[in-house]
Amino acid sequence: MDHRTPPGNIAPHIPAADWQRAQATGQPVVIVVNDTHTSIPWQRLLIPFAIAGAVVAGGWGLVACLCLLLDAASHTATVIAGAAGPIGIGGITLKLARSKTT
Repeated sequence: MDHRTPPGNIAPHIPAADWQRAQATGQPVVIVVNDTHTSIPWQRLLIPFAIAGAVVAGGWGLVACLCLLLDAASHTATVIAGAAGPIGIGGITLKLARSKTT
Protein backbone atom coordinates (compact mmCIF):
# COMPACT_ATOMS: atom_id res chain seq x y z
CA MET A 1 0.00 0.00 0.00
CA ASP A 2 1.36 3.42 -0.95
CA HIS A 3 1.24 5.69 2.12
CA ARG A 4 2.11 8.84 0.22
CA THR A 5 -1.19 9.26 -1.60
CA PRO A 6 -4.25 10.54 0.23
CA PRO A 7 -6.91 7.89 0.72
CA GLY A 8 -9.69 7.84 -1.83
CA ASN A 9 -12.89 6.21 -0.71
CA ILE A 10 -11.42 4.66 2.43
CA ALA A 11 -11.64 7.74 4.65
CA PRO A 12 -12.93 10.80 2.77
CA HIS A 13 -13.59 12.64 6.05
CA ILE A 14 -9.86 13.32 6.71
CA PRO A 15 -9.02 16.87 5.61
CA ALA A 16 -6.20 17.10 3.09
CA ALA A 17 -4.20 19.51 5.25
CA ASP A 18 -4.25 17.10 8.19
CA TRP A 19 -3.23 14.24 5.90
CA GLN A 20 -0.33 16.21 4.42
CA ARG A 21 0.85 17.31 7.89
CA ALA A 22 0.75 13.71 9.14
CA GLN A 23 2.73 12.55 6.12
CA ALA A 24 5.32 15.32 6.54
CA THR A 25 5.91 14.69 10.25
CA GLY A 26 5.57 10.90 10.08
CA GLN A 27 2.72 10.79 12.58
CA PRO A 28 0.16 8.07 12.11
CA VAL A 29 -3.37 8.94 11.07
CA VAL A 30 -5.87 7.59 13.57
CA ILE A 31 -9.45 7.07 12.42
CA VAL A 32 -12.01 6.81 15.22
CA VAL A 33 -15.32 5.19 14.35
CA ASN A 34 -18.19 5.64 16.77
CA ASP A 35 -20.31 2.53 16.47
CA THR A 36 -23.50 2.78 18.48
CA HIS A 37 -24.94 -0.46 17.14
CA THR A 38 -23.96 -2.94 19.88
CA SER A 39 -27.13 -5.00 20.25
CA ILE A 40 -27.97 -8.29 18.52
CA PRO A 41 -30.05 -7.82 15.35
CA TRP A 42 -33.07 -9.80 16.55
CA GLN A 43 -34.85 -9.67 13.20
CA ARG A 44 -31.96 -11.48 11.53
CA LEU A 45 -32.23 -14.25 14.14
CA LEU A 46 -35.98 -14.36 14.62
CA ILE A 47 -37.04 -14.85 11.00
CA PRO A 48 -34.99 -18.06 10.35
CA PHE A 49 -36.09 -19.56 13.68
CA ALA A 50 -39.73 -18.72 12.91
CA ILE A 51 -39.46 -20.38 9.50
CA ALA A 52 -37.78 -23.46 11.00
CA GLY A 53 -40.45 -23.68 13.70
CA ALA A 54 -43.22 -23.47 11.11
CA VAL A 55 -41.59 -26.23 9.06
CA VAL A 56 -41.29 -28.48 12.12
CA ALA A 57 -44.90 -27.82 13.18
CA GLY A 58 -46.09 -28.52 9.63
CA GLY A 59 -44.12 -31.77 9.53
CA TRP A 60 -45.66 -32.96 12.79
CA GLY A 61 -49.08 -31.97 11.47
CA LEU A 62 -48.54 -34.07 8.35
CA VAL A 63 -47.43 -37.06 10.44
CA ALA A 64 -50.51 -36.72 12.68
CA CYS A 65 -52.83 -36.51 9.65
CA LEU A 66 -51.19 -39.56 8.05
CA CYS A 67 -51.62 -41.55 11.28
CA LEU A 68 -55.26 -40.50 11.50
CA LEU A 69 -55.93 -41.51 7.89
CA LEU A 70 -54.21 -44.88 8.29
CA ASP A 71 -56.17 -45.54 11.48
CA ALA A 72 -59.46 -44.71 9.75
CA ALA A 73 -58.51 -46.86 6.74
CA SER A 74 -57.67 -49.87 8.93
CA HIS A 75 -60.94 -49.55 10.84
CA THR A 76 -62.86 -49.27 7.58
CA ALA A 77 -61.15 -52.35 6.15
CA THR A 78 -61.91 -54.30 9.33
CA VAL A 79 -65.59 -53.35 9.24
CA ILE A 80 -65.92 -54.23 5.55
CA ALA A 81 -64.12 -57.54 6.02
CA GLY A 82 -66.28 -58.41 9.01
CA ALA A 83 -69.49 -57.62 7.13
CA ALA A 84 -68.47 -59.49 3.99
CA GLY A 85 -67.89 -62.83 5.68
CA PRO A 86 -65.76 -65.55 4.15
CA ILE A 87 -64.75 -65.19 0.50
CA GLY A 88 -64.32 -68.32 -1.60
CA ILE A 89 -62.62 -68.69 -4.98
CA GLY A 90 -62.37 -72.10 -6.66
CA GLY A 91 -62.70 -74.13 -3.47
CA ILE A 92 -60.36 -71.97 -1.39
CA THR A 93 -62.17 -70.01 1.29
CA LEU A 94 -60.60 -67.04 3.04
CA LYS A 95 -61.98 -65.71 6.24
CA LEU A 96 -61.07 -62.03 6.28
CA ALA A 97 -61.99 -61.28 9.88
CA ARG A 98 -62.61 -63.25 13.04
CA SER A 99 -66.08 -63.39 14.39
CA LYS A 100 -66.70 -61.82 17.79
CA THR A 101 -67.94 -65.09 19.28
CA THR A 102 -65.17 -67.61 19.71
